[in-house]
Amino acid sequence: MAKELIRVVTRGADGKLRIRDYSQTDSLQKMHTQVGIVDCSSDLGLGGLRVFRGLFGPMPDGKTFIRYESPEVFETLTKEWSTTKVARRSRKPTESLGENASSNAAG
Repeated sequence: MAKELIRVVTRGADGKLRIRDYSQTDSLQKMHTQVGIVDCSSDLGLGGLRVFRGLFGPMPDGKTFIRYESPEVFETLTKEWSTTKVARRSRKPTESLGENASSNAAG
């Protein structure tokens, strides 16, 4: 990632999501303890990034942000994501397909 933009998502006392953006992980390290670095990830762009105690991440958030979430936010958003129904495109039955299949078998 060319420029390191960090997004931290937590939940405020009022229950609303609170999003804070940082220009570097050094700023974030003043508030959270680094416990390691990412040494394996399916997203190669995350390799070498910092892991902080009390935060889930790093994870990609679009093309410009690296995202960290509090455990509560991670759990809530994951549950919401997993129960979201995906609108599926309906297929129109093709009657001609059945006719072609039977004429090909006979011919």
